[in-house]
Parts: sequence; C-alpha cells; structure tokens
Amino acid sequence: MRCSFTASLRFVAGIAIVLIAGVPVAAQSQTAAKPSAGAKASPAPKTPWGHPDLQGTWTNTTTTPLERLPEAADKQVLTAEERTELARKVAERVNADTRKPGQVGAYNEFWFERGTLNTRTSLVIDPPEGKVPAYTPAAQKRWEAIDAARKAVPADSWLDRHTYDRCITRGMPGAMIPGFYNHNYQILQTPNYVAIVVEMIHDARIIPLDGRPHLNSGITQWIGDSRGHWEGDTLVVETTNLTDKIFERSNVVTGFGSGWRLIERFRRVDADTIDYQFTVDDPRTFTKPWTVAAPMSKSDGRLFEYACHEGNYAMTGILSAARHEERQGSTQKK
Repeated sequence: MRCSFTASLRFVAGIAIVLIAGVPVAAQSQTAAKPSAGAKASPAPKTPWGHPDLQGTWTNTTTTPLERLPEAADKQVLTAEERTELARKVAERVNADTRKPGQVGAYNEFWFERGTLNTRTSLVIDPPEGKVPAYTPAAQKRWEAIDAARKAVPADSWLDRHTYDRCITRGMPGAMIPGFYNHNYQILQTPNYVAIVVEMIHDARIIPLDGRPHLNSGITQWIGDSRGHWEGDTLVVETTNLTDKIFERSNVVTGFGSGWRLIERFRRVDADTIDYQFTVDDPRTFTKPWTVAAPMSKSDGRLFEYACHEGNYAMTGILSAARHEERQGSTQKK
C-alpha cells in the first residue's frame, strides 16, 4: 500500500522563507523535559535571529504506547533495569512475525520502525494513571454509531474508510503521535514562521508566529489552523478549526471532530532532544483534558516522500473484495 522515494521540501521551505511578519515573545513556560542521557550540559542552540533553534530532522519513534503498558501496573517511570526487561517483552509481543499460520495481518516485522521503550510507561502523562480520559456520553454515542456503521457497511465506497486508508492524513494529534514507522519530522524556521514536514502521509504544517487570529470558525481543515508564539525557550502552538470529518482514536488515525483545541509545546533541551508535549482540550468529547509527552530525538537521516496514493493498492483491494463478497452472497441466496 505504501511506497517511498526521495522527497523535495523546497515548496514548504519556500513558503516559510518568503512570508514575513513579527514575532511575539512571552514569559518562560514550565516543562518536564530533561536532557538526553549522556548529553553535554550546554545551552540549546539559537537561530541567527535569536529564537531557540528547533531545525533539523527528528524522530519520536518508540514502543512506549499512548496508554500505560499492561505490564507496568501503576508505575509511571521505569528504572533502567525495568526498561530493558520490559522492552524485550514488548518487542516479543508486538512482533508481526509471530502471527499464527493463516492469521490475517498487515506487514511483516521487516517493514516496521518500532524503536524501543522510553523510561515512561505511557505517552499520556496526565492524568497520572496514564490513560486517556473517558468519552462524554455524547461522544461515546457518536463513536458507537460510527463503529456500528462500519461493521454493517465496511466498504460500500472509499468514504467508508478512515483517512489513513484513503491516504489523506492521520489527523491531529495523530500526525504527531508515534506508532509503527515513518514517524519522522523536519522542522524549518524563519523569524516569523515554523514549518513542520511530517514524513507519514506527507502532512505539512505552516505555523505563523505573528499573532494573527485564527481562521473564521466556519472554515475547517484536515490538520486544523495553527498559531504559534514563544514563551521563553518554548514554542507554544494552538491548533483550532479542525474538521468534523475525523473522529477516530487508533494507532493510525487520531482526531476528535471539530470545536476543540490542541495545545503543543516544543522545547529543545539539548543538541539531540526536543521535549514535545501536547494537551487535548475538548470538553465536548472527553471528561477532562489530557496531556501526552512524546520526546523527539535528532536523526541523521533525511525524509523520504510518502507517495501514498501512488501505491495505494489496498484501497482497490478492499473495495473489490467487498464487491466480490456481495456477488457471492447474492449467488448463494439464489
């Protein structure tokens, strides 16, 4: 379904370079990041215009799940010994090559870029139990209706499939959550913009820093409308205007409809580490806000083009198989 070849980032970089505006700077924010193990105690680099330098290629690949590992019980942080042992168990559990004969699956293990566990037992750091809060009654009702419709009519058309199957987007915050492969990001900066190119499904985020208001609330977008500002050494990004066409919570697509806010914080703590956190503020969908920490590590590699549509043979297969099953069912009824 997926194929990749060398990417060109000129378009995104060009947009970020030609747009010109001012930059608001606010007070220092509080974050929980620590320098990477073995990092030198030196200040994080700055751009020529004085902003913290977030530029480069980064990865957040890890086997640490969004919600707490079942083996971790009520532990929030692992010791080095616990992390090593648990990483081995998790690697064995998720290994796609251990499927039983005849068991349906996607790729074999060769294609995955899983990384390993970090020292936390979940990416969710608040609530402290490491779990995404419960849906509100209205959101639960909506999800149950979506789930029931998919079971009844899984592939009448491509519109029945989620946006990952359709090569559109993983949504927000899905595009920024690690999971299986291609969780790599290139960050570009000018004094007035930050651009984030996401390798997975080629999302590109252009974030103005000039204090402009968000788009009119009636204009929604697949990955929303982002506005950023600096609070000390932390880039704070607020995203609104998200489309109502995505309501998912899985390891491939994560989004919660429209009318909510995503608050992200990027802080470079050393040469090799960005402390990245986001908070979902969505009282219509969740019983309380929740926060994720997904540290980014410097990568020496480059991004590749995720030519999803060009290789999306799975969609053809899904729809043609559904039509075949319908014909078989019609024949058997006769």
